Amino acid sequence: MLFPVSLLKKCWFVAGPTASGKSAAAMNLARRINAEIVSLDSMAVYRGMTIGTAKPSAADQECVRHHLIDIAEPAEDFSVTEFVRLAHDAALDISLRGLVPLFVGGTGLYLRSILRGIFEGPEADWNLRHHWEQQAILHGPDWLHTELSVRDPATARHLHPNDMRRIIRAIEVHELTGKPLSEDQHHRPRPLEERPSCVVWLHPPRHWLHARINHRIDRMMQDGWLEETRRLLESERPPGRTARQALGYRELIRHLEGVISLRDAIEQIKISTRQFAKRQHTWFRNLEECQPLAMTGHESAVELADAIFKLGTSA
Repeated sequence: MLFPVSLLKKCWFVAGPTASGKSAAAMNLARRINAEIVSLDSMAVYRGMTIGTAKPSAADQECVRHHLIDIAEPAEDFSVTEFVRLAHDAALDISLRGLVPLFVGGTGLYLRSILRGIFEGPEADWNLRHHWEQQAILHGPDWLHTELSVRDPATARHLHPNDMRRIIRAIEVHELTGKPLSEDQHHRPRPLEERPSCVVWLHPPRHWLHARINHRIDRMMQDGWLEETRRLLESERPPGRTARQALGYRELIRHLEGVISLRDAIEQIKISTRQFAKRQHTWFRNLEECQPLAMTGHESAVELADAIFKLGTSA
């Protein structure tokens, strides 16, 4: 699926690593450019996963309308293809009402899929996926990552060994089509004249971001993240494959299942989140459509919004 050029050029994009301050900056920017926000977060789509995905508050959503938040049950597997389709519909609706679609978030795959289109691939083969899931449990994530490296080294280089869901999908595509996933995902950037004017990613100092991540996770735990995870597990339809792998939730689920202590779970969340932020940096840096906005860490949300506005209107 490919966004039509006429719609894409009406959209603004603000990306960045987790805890970089993009949401607060986007709220200020949205008011300035008369925009509604479309979430670029692969886990914010799930209802009930609120604290751990740092969803915008009810007050923020009342102030600026948000789209693609709380649209799926955690028991469901929500695909990138479904996201792009719904993102297109949301952006079209926003633009037809004379407003600006402002995409905000940190999921690099979602951003690239909107900017360049998406390879939909074969439908899921759940028996095959179950087989590889069991093999991963038996042999470990590093073994599974090595299996992908044999079949599709290009994709393996871009996936963390703990990203079991995407690793299994890449193996699945290879087994069903005989071709590596990377062969079908070399979507080239659109010509300059077809790109949106504002695709900005926040680039904060690493030490500042790591401190922000640690503080944010401590605050989330104080706000009831563990209790939220417990409610999800005890619900009539507990989280499915995708939601269970969400950053932070997977560690808290392991604690609730008696595998690790709460202290170890929290420490692992901080480590995994810092590693995730590094991978996000790589995603945005490798998208030539993305323009970095270097931060010192001392900017206010208003100042960041002003800087993004200047970049978006100077193109």
